[in-house]
Amino acid sequence: MQTFDGLDEFERAVGTHLGHSRWRTVTQEQVDLFADTTDDHQWIHVDPERAARGPFGSTVAHGFLTLALLPSMVREIYRVEGMAMVVNYGSDRVRFPHPTPVGARIRAGAELTRLDRGPQGALAMVTTTVEIEGVAKPACVSDSLFLLRPGKDAS
Repeated sequence: MQTFDGLDEFERAVGTHLGHSRWRTVTQEQVDLFADTTDDHQWIHVDPERAARGPFGSTVAHGFLTLALLPSMVREIYRVEGMAMVVNYGSDRVRFPHPTPVGARIRAGAELTRLDRGPQGALAMVTTTVEIEGVAKPACVSDSLFLLRPGKDAS
């Protein structure tokens, strides 16, 4: 994990790759729980028998499940010290170039692509790419926005 000592040091990292998360396996249990939470029970996600005969040869994770895993993966990549709060501000662009088969191992890589200062702190854009082990195309590419507010950690 890369640790930055405040916004000045983080800002100097604009345009650089920040690192990778650990590899993790996407499980059918995760997919099923996500399906229950979102009420998206499409067979390509939740019916292993039918999905084995389908276009992907197995069940696949929901694209939005892959996206939902980003915060936990990004926390393994970098940290900015001296922040009272860091919150998800949204995404400028999200794409799912390749389905993620259940049982596949994925990891995220992050690049700090932009940091804009303002009176309340900074708005950072981090381009995160979720790789699937052994697959050329990524599972997800997201330009995520984070609002960083300096100050004493409120936690």
